[in-house]
Amino acid sequence: MSDPLYDVVIIGSGPAGLSAAIYATRAELNVLVVEKEVMSGGQILNTYEVDNYPGLPGISGYDLGAKFKEHCDKLGVVSMEDEVTKLESKEQNKLVYLASGKTISTKTIIIATGARNRMLGVPGEEELSGMGVSYCATCDGAFFKNKVVAVIGGGDVAVEDAIFLARICKKVYVIHRREEFRAAKTLSTCLSNLDNVEVLWNQKVTSIEGEDMVRAILLQDTKTKEESQIPVDGVFIAVGTLPNSAIVSGIVELDPSGYIVADETCKTSVRGIFAAGDVRTKQLRQVVTAAADGANAISSIEDYIIQNK
Repeated sequence: MSDPLYDVVIIGSGPAGLSAAIYATRAELNVLVVEKEVMSGGQILNTYEVDNYPGLPGISGYDLGAKFKEHCDKLGVVSMEDEVTKLESKEQNKLVYLASGKTISTKTIIIATGARNRMLGVPGEEELSGMGVSYCATCDGAFFKNKVVAVIGGGDVAVEDAIFLARICKKVYVIHRREEFRAAKTLSTCLSNLDNVEVLWNQKVTSIEGEDMVRAILLQDTKTKEESQIPVDGVFIAVGTLPNSAIVSGIVELDPSGYIVADETCKTSVRGIFAAGDVRTKQLRQVVTAAADGANAISSIEDYIIQNK
């Protein structure tokens, strides 16, 4: 018995990938989801609280990811735990090569691989990773109960992390290179009302100090160049993300930052390959926009399949 030819293979099972899987199944497309991690859900699994997803205020990221997966399971979406190592775009169909040695044939592909945490790139960061340096407040915050920590960054994630940590830690410093946050105003207001949070403006981290554990951070004023040191027990880094687009490098067009060039239709520069969620070029990267991408990608794929019968 020959292997099936899928209508669409979805690489990644975050909100974009799972949304696409739901819409594909409802459109009666033959769909397969490939996910290299043990659990589906993507980055939202590490988010303490998602308060802006319509209809589900205050839900935890873990629970929201679980609901997406439950919806897929209810519809009978077929998924596979494996890692994609290579893609090949033929004139008609596409080939997806897996780490297990399998090769999958499909009419279309959706790249929904998301993004990963950006590193600061300062001395001590890599050496003390897991020993006080963290990129996930909700994962590691409990280890710093009643301790002093610093959050590095000024976007939504950084401010959300600081708010979360303020519930656990004795003191939270927020270190930001600029004079104001890029985060949503509601988050900034919430942060400003917390007594155990101190924001240090116009400061950049130049080094993370410690041997077996984080002991302090070295700062430099971005205007005066004055240096200072702050004793802390932990450092939570939230300075943005990098797209997980290496698998399509050299295949589809990427922007200078490595994001896949694709608009609201999710069409890439290669016919039959689509990009959805945080991995594509877009103004806003949120759960709701990722889920919308999944729906848009399937709409585009339905048109593509009809046109290429």
